[in-house]
Amino acid sequence: MNLQLLFFARLRETLGVSRTSFTLNAPATVADLLGALRDRGGVWATELAAGRNFRIAVNQEMADLNTPLSEGDEVALFPPVTGG
Repeated sequence: MNLQLLFFARLRETLGVSRTSFTLNAPATVADLLGALRDRGGVWATELAAGRNFRIAVNQEMADLNTPLSEGDEVALFPPVTGG
């Protein structure tokens, strides 16, 4: 399945990309996507490692590791935001 990935703030800066297409075998969850991205190694593995602080949204809805993914989904990865 084809997904559209969006990266914001620290992740955009560190990974060097703000938007990309990504192909993943179906069926898949957010956890599967993160595993595939970590498999790229280097900064991808470091920034998306378990325990790192970031949030995920699928089609503009907050998601967790068990959230299923579907063809054409938009997946956003971003650091947590605090208000003032």
